[in-house]
Amino acid sequence: MLQHLLETGLRQTMRRLVRPVLHPAVPVQLQRTLTRQAYRSSVPPRGCRFEQDSIGGLRVTRSLFGDTSHGVLLYLHGGGFIIGSAATHRGLTGHLARASGCSVITPDYRLAPEHPFPAALDDAEAVYCALLEQGVAPKKIAVAGDSAGGGLTVALAMRLRDRQLPLPSSLTVFSPWVDLTQQNLYAPEIEPVLQPRWTGKAAKLYSGSEALTNPLISPVYGDLSGLPPLLIQAGSEEILLNDAERLAAVAQRDDVPTTLEIFNSLWHVFQIHSGQLDRATDAVAGAGAHIKRHLAA
Repeated sequence: MLQHLLETGLRQTMRRLVRPVLHPAVPVQLQRTLTRQAYRSSVPPRGCRFEQDSIGGLRVTRSLFGDTSHGVLLYLHGGGFIIGSAATHRGLTGHLARASGCSVITPDYRLAPEHPFPAALDDAEAVYCALLEQGVAPKKIAVAGDSAGGGLTVALAMRLRDRQLPLPSSLTVFSPWVDLTQQNLYAPEIEPVLQPRWTGKAAKLYSGSEALTNPLISPVYGDLSGLPPLLIQAGSEEILLNDAERLAAVAQRDDVPTTLEIFNSLWHVFQIHSGQLDRATDAVAGAGAHIKRHLAA
């Protein structure tokens, strides 16, 4: 009963406080400020530590839990490529550090409209390659991300493959945004977080002069052959549900080991409520198990 009430309360909070901020009429700088405040409700687990570092020329936040690390998780935060940061996602990366046993590296990649495509992808690649140069074995690296960061996770793996660079051990994506054309958005009865007008504007700001069907912008239009095992999680109450399902279909078409998990009556990137909402905590635990399962012993 308490969990049901909590779900209801969180859903209302997202609808009343977060969704209005994610509106195309709200200036991007103000969106960044307001979402930083909204993410304060996402709390990392007790005992989690955070360190600031520079990797590949980018500022990163390292989330740590416990005294040992089984590997490195490169985490690419969401925010439509225009908002969000390593700081906003400390709650989620903290819970992922505990669930995966990894040191979680979250870069502050460059954001649009100041830095459109391919800036975010270039930054993600720079951090990944710097980890390799530091001597971290690729099979000791996993990559994960939410929303835009989920699409960026897949795009990074595609670029690494095409450049014949070593691939990470696994990919994990929460509510991935993988079709910026918005031609197949889902229409749930309730969408507590996202508005198509906002995601549409963000897509234009990020893509710049590039076609939205560029596979490194919208991975569902690409070839995913050879990519590492992929876990996809999404909620049933989000306009990106079709993105998750289509990504799974394309990955399975291209023989990528793929697991798709749909969480009924939950919303966009509900995993940020891990530690509060039991189903979010369970989802992150499942993601951690996926990551640990594929890391080299």
